[in-house]
Amino acid sequence: MSHPDEALLRGRRILIVEDEALVAMLVEDALLDAGCRIIGPAATVAEALALLEAELPEAAVLDLNLSGEASTPVADALVQQGVPFLVASGYGAAGLPEGHRGVPVLAKPYDPGELTAALARLCGA
Repeated sequence: MSHPDEALLRGRRILIVEDEALVAMLVEDALLDAGCRIIGPAATVAEALALLEAELPEAAVLDLNLSGEASTPVADALVQQGVPFLVASGYGAAGLPEGHRGVPVLAKPYDPGELTAALARLCGA
C-alpha cells in the first residue's frame, strides 16, 4: 500500500548526516522504503561536506551533534546551496544554532512515518 508522502519522495536524492550507525541505518531504511535515493550517510562534518560537493541533494536529514562536533558548517552549506533540510536531534529546537532557528526539527526518537512526512513537506513546498 502506497503512502501519499512516498509519491513526493520517490526518486529524490536525500543526504543523511548522522553519526550513530543504528539511527543512520533506520533513517536510510525508511527513506529507501519511500523510494528515495540516499546520499551518505555521513558521520562527520568533513564527510558530509565532501558528499555535498560530489552530489547536490534535494533535501537532507541533519543530526546537530556528530560525535561532539557541531554540524553547523553542514547546515550553512545546505542553506548556501538552497537545499532544504530538517534537523533530527535529541536536543529538540533548543539545540538549533543561530541562523537556523526556522528549520523543521524532529526530536529523537521519532517514528519513520514522521520522518517521511516531514521530508515530504520539505520537498513538496
